[in-house]
Amino acid sequence: MPDLAPLPDAVFKAYDIRGIVPAQLNAAFAHRLGRALAGLAQAQGIKTLVVGYDGRHSSPELADALCAGIHAGGIDTLSLGMVPTPLVYFAAHMQHTGSGVAITGSHNPPDYNGFKMMMGGRTLHGDDIQALKTAMQAPQPDAATRGADTPRDITDAYVRHITDHVRLARPMRIAIDCGNGVGAVIAARLYRALGCDIDELYCSVDGSFPNHHPDPADPRNLQDLIRHVRDSDCELGLAFDGDADRLGVVTKTGEIIWPDRQLILFARDVLRRVPGAPIIFDVKCSRHLGLAIEQAGGQPLMSQTGHSLIKAKLAETGAPLAGEMSGHVFFKERWFGFDDGLYAGARLLEILSRDIDPGRVLNALPEGISTPELKLEMNEGEPHALIARLQQEGDFPQALSRVTIDGVRAEYSDGFGLARASNTTPTIVLRFEGDTPEALARIQAEFRNALLQLTPGLTLPF
Repeated sequence: MPDLAPLPDAVFKAYDIRGIVPAQLNAAFAHRLGRALAGLAQAQGIKTLVVGYDGRHSSPELADALCAGIHAGGIDTLSLGMVPTPLVYFAAHMQHTGSGVAITGSHNPPDYNGFKMMMGGRTLHGDDIQALKTAMQAPQPDAATRGADTPRDITDAYVRHITDHVRLARPMRIAIDCGNGVGAVIAARLYRALGCDIDELYCSVDGSFPNHHPDPADPRNLQDLIRHVRDSDCELGLAFDGDADRLGVVTKTGEIIWPDRQLILFARDVLRRVPGAPIIFDVKCSRHLGLAIEQAGGQPLMSQTGHSLIKAKLAETGAPLAGEMSGHVFFKERWFGFDDGLYAGARLLEILSRDIDPGRVLNALPEGISTPELKLEMNEGEPHALIARLQQEGDFPQALSRVTIDGVRAEYSDGFGLARASNTTPTIVLRFEGDTPEALARIQAEFRNALLQLTPGLTLPF
C-alpha cells in the first residue's frame, strides 16, 4: 500500500486534476488516485477503466502507476497507450461503460501533467474531484483479486467510425499543426482517410514542445500555420492543443476563426437536421452566436464555462451541439457528446467541402470587434470574492440586462462585457465585444468604473 503523505491541495481543480511533475504529481500520487478510482468503480459496478496518455515525458510513468493502483483495487484496465484524450472518451463509449482516465497536461507547460476522468458516463468535476481527494487520504486495503490489464489499439476503429459517418463533398488540401502534441499520432491519418491532401506542421510527438506551445487559443501559436497556409496552395489550416480535444482554424487570408464563430457554422448545419433544438455555449462566446442560433431556428442556451460543466448541461438538456470559447466543441448529433478537436475538424471540413471557396464561407461568419481573454491576476481566494461583490453591488447603468450564472456578463444593444473568476487559477477573466470601436471602449469603461468602485487602485489589464 502506498504511503499516505499529505496531498497537494492545488492540483485538485474544478474540472480535473493538474499539477507540476514531480513536485505535485508523481508515481505515488498516481497510484493513490488509481486506488481511489477503483473504489469508485466498485461502488458503481464498473469492472473496467480505459486508460490512455498524452506525449509528455512524464505520462508513461504516471500511467503505469495509475494502472497499478486501479489493479490493486480489483478493477481491470484497457490500456490504449499514447493517444489523444478524445480516443480515451471514444473507447470508454465503445466499452459501454463511459469510464476512463486520460493522463494529460493539455496545453500546460511541459513540466505539468494531469488526469481527466469519467465514470459511468459522467465527467468527474467539482465535488467529485474533492471526493476523490478524500478517498486518496484514507488507507484502503487491496482487493482480494487484483485487476488485469488488456492493451488495445483503438485508432483503426476511431478512424473507421468517423469516415463511415462524415463525408466530404470534394477532396481538400489543408495544413495541420499538432504543435508536437499527441494529436500527431492520428491527425494526418484521419484527414487523409477523409480524402484530404495534408501538409504537416510539427506532427511528431515531443513533450518538450520545441516549436511552439500547443495551445491554439493563443494567436502567437498559430503564426507558423498562418504563414504556411498563406504561402502554399492549402485552402485552410487546422491546429490542435496538446491533447487534441480543442481545435483552432485559420483561413487562406490569415484570419483566425475563433471557436464561437466556428460554432455558428456548426449550429447552422446541425439545426438543418434537428430543427428547433437547443444549442449550448458558454458565457465567453460572442453575442452573434446566440443571434445566429435564433436566426437558424434554434434555442440559444448560455452556460457556465468549463468543459465538464458543458458536458453536464449537454446531458441534462439533450442538446445536439455545445461548445465554449476555449475551443471545446461537443457534438451529440452523429457523435457521442464529448469534446474532440479532431472530430470537430472533420465536421468543419464536411461543411466547407460543399463550397469551392472555404475562406469565403469562414470570413463571412458574423463577428464583432472583440478582445481576447484578458486576465487580472490576484491572490488565491480574491477573484471569487470580488466577483461575488460585483454580482451584488456592481453598477452597469447602460446595460440592458445582466447574466450572473458565471461571473457578470452585461449585455448591451451593441456588445457585451464579461468578468468571471477562473476555476483553475487565481485570476479574473475579462472579455469585451462591441459592434464598433466606440461601443467596445464604452463597455470597457463601464466595467472599469464598476470594478474600481469596489476595489480602488486595482491595476486592470484594459
